[in-house]
Amino acid sequence: MKSRNLATISLAVMACGFLITLFLPENLAVVLLRGGFEAGLVGGIADWFAVTALFRHPLGLPIPHTSLLLKNRDKIIQSLISAMENELLNKESIENKLRKIRIVSLGSTMLTRLFARKKARAEMLEQVSTFLQKLPVEQAIPYIQSAAANYIREAKLGTAADTIVTKLMNDGKDVAALDFALEGISGWTARPETRAMLGKIASEKLAEVKLGGLKGMAFQAFVGFVDAEMLGEMLQGMVQSGINDFRNEDSPYREEIIREIRVAIFQMVNDEARIAAIKEWGLNELQSEASASFLRVQLEHIRDKAVALLEEERSAGGRKLFGLYAMLARRIGQEQQWIQEWEERIRASLISFVEANHYRVGLLVKENLDLMDDASLVNMLEDKVGKDLQWIRVNGAVCGFVVGLVLTVIQLF
Repeated sequence: MKSRNLATISLAVMACGFLITLFLPENLAVVLLRGGFEAGLVGGIADWFAVTALFRHPLGLPIPHTSLLLKNRDKIIQSLISAMENELLNKESIENKLRKIRIVSLGSTMLTRLFARKKARAEMLEQVSTFLQKLPVEQAIPYIQSAAANYIREAKLGTAADTIVTKLMNDGKDVAALDFALEGISGWTARPETRAMLGKIASEKLAEVKLGGLKGMAFQAFVGFVDAEMLGEMLQGMVQSGINDFRNEDSPYREEIIREIRVAIFQMVNDEARIAAIKEWGLNELQSEASASFLRVQLEHIRDKAVALLEEERSAGGRKLFGLYAMLARRIGQEQQWIQEWEERIRASLISFVEANHYRVGLLVKENLDLMDDASLVNMLEDKVGKDLQWIRVNGAVCGFVVGLVLTVIQLF
């Protein structure tokens, strides 16, 4: 039974009891009951009036000093705000509480509990996979192109190339490249088709030579003596012999060609005009449609690969994800100084946030109360504290009844 109904019933009982005793024959019991019911009725009505006057005008009559909550609405709101800001939720208590909390340890414990659940790991992996699938890779392409273009514009390619070339030469990569090229040329010139090609080219070029006199006669005799096959064999042998000379580490020709190669490379990497041309070419190629298409394909490939890995990990229950988290947690747990520093940073940030926004607690309470009309405010207060207030009415009626009995006995004596 609701307390309001109980209070009304108690008041009705006192009223009915008083009325009934008025018509009963006079005797000691009736006199005592009449005095008790009369005092209980007076106490119940007085307490009903007092409780009702807190929320509204009793019987709708504008009696002075009634409907106290609505008349003092602003004062009550300000008192409530002041109590919350200065007593219940004051800055000092919040800051003291924050200083006692080990934020990083608390967060680590919560994350460990979360990652320990297989269902939670699967849900996290599914959410990440869904997020990756919805990523608009086309929108990322202009930003990637812009970032790469800015890097190329600001990059000192000459200095970088000089450093790289110097490192490669110190490691002997230029000599290795020369030996690789000589090996390739040697293999190419040793082929029968190469010999035939060299002989044909030499025969055609010798036929084009025009000399007069004795030299011309001697040259024509030589040309008539050798054919294309003989010329090919001669040239093939000469090339092979030259390559062998270049391969010999003691050969002066080898040292000379290596030196010339190095000089040519350094001249190339220090040529500002050539570096600028390379930059310009790179920027033009980077902004081209072909470059955008290439980036789109690569990003989509990376995304598909990542989604496939996430799906595979989700099917396995996220064991690798938990292993990765456990490894990171153990590694971070060994860095006590780092943890302490982050504890202080996070705590300082939270305290600063509380100090800067503490006044918003009162504003939030005031805004919510201002949104409520008088009827809603009264109903809310009656719902929260009305139950206890109705018991005042019940206690008033009962207490009045008992006091009435005592007073009646005193009057009899």
